[in-house]
Amino acid sequence: MSQISQETKEQILAATDIVALIESYIPVKRAGATYKALCPFHNEKTPSFNINPVRQSFHCFGCKKGGDAITFVREIENLTYPDAIKKLAARVGITVQEEVSSPEEDRARRQRGRLLDLHRETCEFLHQMLFTEEATHAREYLKSRGFGKEMAVRWQIGWMPENPEVFLKWARTKNYKRGEWIEAGIFGQSERGGVFVRFRDRLMFPIRNEHADVIAFSGRQLRHDPNSGKYINSPETPVFKKSNVLFALERARKAILKEGSVLLCEGQIDAIACHEQGITQAIAPLGTAFTPHHAKLLRRYAKRALLCFDADKAGFTAADRAYRELAAENISVRVVRMPAGEDPDSFMQKHGADAFRELLAEAADFFDFKIDQATAAGQLHDLQDRLAFEKECISLLSMMPDAVVREGIIQHVGTRLRAGTIELQNAVNRAARASKAKPRNADRDAPAEPEVPVVQGMPIDPTVAYLCGIALHSAVGQEWLAEQYETLHEAAEFIEGISLLEEILSARPDPTSHVAVNGFISGLTEPQRLALTSNPEFHNDPPEDVLPATETALSEVCSNALLRRDASLQARMSRPGISMGELSRLLNETKLVAELLKGVKQRFVFTERFAPNRKPPPKQFPRKSH
Repeated sequence: MSQISQETKEQILAATDIVALIESYIPVKRAGATYKALCPFHNEKTPSFNINPVRQSFHCFGCKKGGDAITFVREIENLTYPDAIKKLAARVGITVQEEVSSPEEDRARRQRGRLLDLHRETCEFLHQMLFTEEATHAREYLKSRGFGKEMAVRWQIGWMPENPEVFLKWARTKNYKRGEWIEAGIFGQSERGGVFVRFRDRLMFPIRNEHADVIAFSGRQLRHDPNSGKYINSPETPVFKKSNVLFALERARKAILKEGSVLLCEGQIDAIACHEQGITQAIAPLGTAFTPHHAKLLRRYAKRALLCFDADKAGFTAADRAYRELAAENISVRVVRMPAGEDPDSFMQKHGADAFRELLAEAADFFDFKIDQATAAGQLHDLQDRLAFEKECISLLSMMPDAVVREGIIQHVGTRLRAGTIELQNAVNRAARASKAKPRNADRDAPAEPEVPVVQGMPIDPTVAYLCGIALHSAVGQEWLAEQYETLHEAAEFIEGISLLEEILSARPDPTSHVAVNGFISGLTEPQRLALTSNPEFHNDPPEDVLPATETALSEVCSNALLRRDASLQARMSRPGISMGELSRLLNETKLVAELLKGVKQRFVFTERFAPNRKPPPKQFPRKSH
């Protein structure tokens, strides 16, 4: 598996100011030597989200999330750890070099890189072709839709020539094999083994991933051809899975995060038209129904979704499908009431962007919209139709995982339908339990996704967490703790988290460097990292007189270890059938533990470190090689 080197992580952390980073997502305010904000990870009215500019770390005392800049990006955008590093690296202009551990992964990485290069160069060529004399009709089409040259440049719109030899001639000058053109979906392969250019005389919209890499194309028909679709998308390739991609998301992410909501349009032109009018949270699926993966992707950025689909039966069906997927991810849904026969592009051309913004502001709650549509269609007059509609609403309500929010919506729907609220609530709860008992239908186009287990922090004693904080943020405390090898090693059997403290003392990251400390933490396993960053004791600053506090804390750890050891001995002695020899041995051990308990306080008040007659230096933790 490819990995990002520790050196690269530390370079990224060194180049990042965590306060500026977090401020680009949420408002923050200075509070003395630190900064505070309302936590972006849970709802709160009083700020409990703390940013420490010295440590370059954050911690929420409400939901317990915490960590460094990489962790923040990972949490707020719901990214994998490597993707969070890459995103932060792009922000600070650092190239990420991945260390590949197998020839197969190396080949896959190089293959992906070449496909991305091929798409990028193809996009640049097709964009140049749009401004040739042969593409006059393509530019006229854009003009008829209200788009000029500036839009074409911003979106890098292209044109695929009608004569395939024009593109083939250019392709032969590039350093790509025929198989790579086929694998990218630019060329198709005939039954006889020949190749053909998949797109001909089409306006070419580049499709990009979240990192803005071109990964595919969507070609819009310019001359009517009944034997071909209005839009043709690239086939699925190693870099493009249409059920995983949302058009314009790479442009819309920042606005979605800022607004907390996403505008979901039906097609690419609609999404582009919105962006061109300053409505920059607009995106669109790529000729496929809205999928579970799409909803999981949007969950990283949005808490609310506005659906802007055509006001016809197909549009209503698409809205229901999108609601089911979005609601399952705890994203609230509203529906924009579009006039019949209009889409965002055509509506703004006729009435202007401000009128469209008014439609967005007046978007209806999904169930209000659905009930209004059913009323207008006469579905609520006939008893059987009404019961069928209520059953449909019950199914849709059961998709909401948040029981508190669901109960409020049930009350509202029950009032509007004049149905018994208690009966409706019971029916929804039964449907919700039934849906949990069986797996959701996976999108047939989407690859199977394994269940990702929720990672929990490893158990750690609060005092040990405090000592971990001292070991990472105080040079004096770290040095003294490193001399307590035998003491900590003996206590590790009885106290949770000492193994993590031992790992810190073996690595000895420089406490004066936040880069070294955060770099070390980023290299821990996820349960280890969560154990530290979610524990409030870890985030306390070491006291000015750190040594007595460290000795006191370790004394407490040792006392607790001895008490647990004594309890274990007492339990073993009370077992039935114990032999006299074993009982005698355990009694002697309990006496030893009692003596040790008496000496714990003296051990850490009058340490060997300051004894008049110096003994040989204590055994230290072996340093890990870097």
